[in-house]
Amino acid sequence: MIVLQVNQLYKSFVTDEILSGVKLEVQHRDRVALVGRNGAGKSTLLKIIAGQLSYDSGEIIIPKDVQVGYLEQHAGIDSALSVWDEMMTIFTAIREKESALRELEKKMADPAVYEDSEAYAKVTAEYDQLQHDFKEIGGYQYEAETRSVLHGMQFFPADYEKPIRSLSGGQRTRLALAKLLLSKPDLLILDEPTNHLDIETLAWLESYLKGYDGAILIVSHDRYFLDQVVSIVYEVSRTRVSKYVGNYSRYLDEKAKNYERDVKMFERQQDEKAKLEAFIQKNIARASTTKMAQSRRKMLERTEWMDSPDGAEKSASFGFSIERQSGNDVLSIDDLSVGYPGKKVSENVSMRIFREDRIALVGPNGVGKSTLLKTVVKDLPALAGDIRYGTNVQIGYYDQEQAKLTSNKTVLAELWDEWPLMNEKDIRTVLGNFLFSGDDISKTVNSLSGGEKARLALAKLMMQKCNFLVLDEPTNHLDLDSKEVLENALIDYPGTLLFVSHDRYFINRIATKVIELSHDGAFEYLGDYDYYVEKKEELEELAAMKLATEAAKKNTAPTPAKATTSTIDKEAKKRERQIHRAIEELEAKMAALDTEIAAQEQILCDPEVFANHEKAMTVQAALDAAKEAHEALELEWLELNEELENL
Repeated sequence: MIVLQVNQLYKSFVTDEILSGVKLEVQHRDRVALVGRNGAGKSTLLKIIAGQLSYDSGEIIIPKDVQVGYLEQHAGIDSALSVWDEMMTIFTAIREKESALRELEKKMADPAVYEDSEAYAKVTAEYDQLQHDFKEIGGYQYEAETRSVLHGMQFFPADYEKPIRSLSGGQRTRLALAKLLLSKPDLLILDEPTNHLDIETLAWLESYLKGYDGAILIVSHDRYFLDQVVSIVYEVSRTRVSKYVGNYSRYLDEKAKNYERDVKMFERQQDEKAKLEAFIQKNIARASTTKMAQSRRKMLERTEWMDSPDGAEKSASFGFSIERQSGNDVLSIDDLSVGYPGKKVSENVSMRIFREDRIALVGPNGVGKSTLLKTVVKDLPALAGDIRYGTNVQIGYYDQEQAKLTSNKTVLAELWDEWPLMNEKDIRTVLGNFLFSGDDISKTVNSLSGGEKARLALAKLMMQKCNFLVLDEPTNHLDLDSKEVLENALIDYPGTLLFVSHDRYFINRIATKVIELSHDGAFEYLGDYDYYVEKKEELEELAAMKLATEAAKKNTAPTPAKATTSTIDKEAKKRERQIHRAIEELEAKMAALDTEIAAQEQILCDPEVFANHEKAMTVQAALDAAKEAHEALELEWLELNEELENL
């Protein structure tokens, strides 16, 4: 079933054509990604589909019964309600039926009704029908689902009564995503949903979207996320859209093959064009050959020649070098406490960083990763503990908030004022390498977009030639192409790296060590992100086995009093992952049974089957068995969700 069809869509802003002849199709349960460079028109296309932006011509077809849910970038809920009450606004119809059930229960308990067999039979019949309807619309699991989604978005029971207006911007964005997921639209449109999510929440969202019952259309710059979730990729490039089947990695492979093919075809066409032009020029003036030349000229004018595959899209081009090498010991941290006056964020942090280390700092939101980096670069004072810097260490810092890029200077002046001895031509060359050219260099810094500020900050960082780079979310605001250029530059960088990122693909390519930060310390893993996840699970399993062995030796079950809080938390997280996997499997089975039930009900409606008593009985028996199996799975699903709530 097609839930969305876009045909020959055109959109322009004043004289700039943004989208040209766009065709796109999404079917039920499709997982579709829109990819392309910043400014290519991805968000514009999503807004047009969601009905928030007009278009010049073309058509968008969405069936009347298809519900569309849209979450734009940086969206957040602004409500006077509490977290829980806001979520409950989604389930108004369910809650009304629930209230009606309670009223009927009171009626059935009323002696006047109970003793009147006719009245009681009428009320119980009404109650049975309402109870069936209540169950069909998810009445018995909506609260469990709400708790599950809120937990996945890092909202816990202690947060439920908090007023939404007391939450941070990032929390409001996560809550907006939670509300949209709970509303379960047939077509879920998400514009950069991975912003403001830590790695744990990203993993949960991936798992949830894999089992989502509707279709998904998504814009994201998180390649790991796209590889896990999507199966169709539409690339927006030079106002047009091209379709690729497969996840993001498959799209890259196919795009590379297509590019090689198009280059060869373009070169062949250019050769043909050059020969035609040469023939025309040589023969147009000769009386004996002028007709042939005119014929070639008409052919030249009628032919639709390919555009260059490279087009006007340039990639940033840069690399990081160092002015001088540091000593072998770059940074030593012992028993460090970081935070702000009156608010300690993390403590007991110790780590050693050596020359040419590439260290990724990971951990949940709010644990103090950015605060630790700011303390290392001396933007914040340490609350306690020691930080020692090695010999000849020169620190270059990339701030994810770009707090220092707020001046009214032009882009050219911003760079030139810091390196006044360089000539203008060299400054312009540097800016050109970071895709600032023409009028771009005359823009004021505070008017730049997030992506432009990120590129300018990287340009300044490159110019500093520091031997120790401290990077806070360096891939934020960068499109997929710019991310790849940055990765390649950092892979070739001869210095030392300490960085925070929630981009797992980026961590896998860059990191040689992963340090997990918690509120009460830091733990080091020697490897990339995938190794960190694997090793962490192994350590959790070993801790659980050790606890069970000790309990067996004492011939008693392990109790919280004899186990460390850390071990209990790890056991709970392990069980939580097991439950999530089990829930996903149950939901997949229930979805398959839903399809089977619908098919059997359709068969029963067939006049030939309906008229044949034996066939009808066989189909009805299969239908009853499928419904019974569905109810059993649903009961198991509810029990698992209840266990999840109590963890």
